[in-house]
Amino acid sequence: MNDSVLVPAYVGLGSNLDDPAMQLRRAFDALRALPRTRLVARSALYQNPPMGPAEQPDYVNAVAGLLTALAPDALLAALQAIEDRHGRRRDGSRWGPRVLDLDLLLYGDRRLQTETLTLPHPGLAERAFVLWPLAEIAPELRLPGGARVASLAAALGNADLRRLDD
Repeated sequence: MNDSVLVPAYVGLGSNLDDPAMQLRRAFDALRALPRTRLVARSALYQNPPMGPAEQPDYVNAVAGLLTALAPDALLAALQAIEDRHGRRRDGSRWGPRVLDLDLLLYGDRRLQTETLTLPHPGLAERAFVLWPLAEIAPELRLPGGARVASLAAALGNADLRRLDD
């Protein structure tokens, strides 16, 4: 892999079905195996209430830091393939239960809006379950637009998050 073309990318991981902590550990392994990509950081696991309908199990979330030579759309396709291998079924529902959810949060400082991908990920700056794990592995990271991840996390608070032993 040619290091001169590696782009930092961050992936949000989430699960609330079929042993969510195990699902995330397996997903970290799958990220480690992606072609032309290196897993360079991983946060602890955090448990939190679901963002969507309340009548579902709590989520376990984390963030992975990657260096990748894959283009954003190719990385997204690779993430979706990992989800599929873990049994993810896309039924069109938003914020429902998931065996595994992998969201491409950031790809360098790229801003992008296509039919299938928006960068940075929409809602990133308002979601404690993403910001706190991201701040754990990249506190000085600045989002496109200049906001520092650690500052955003601190301003949002983490009352609903519980860090799990990992």
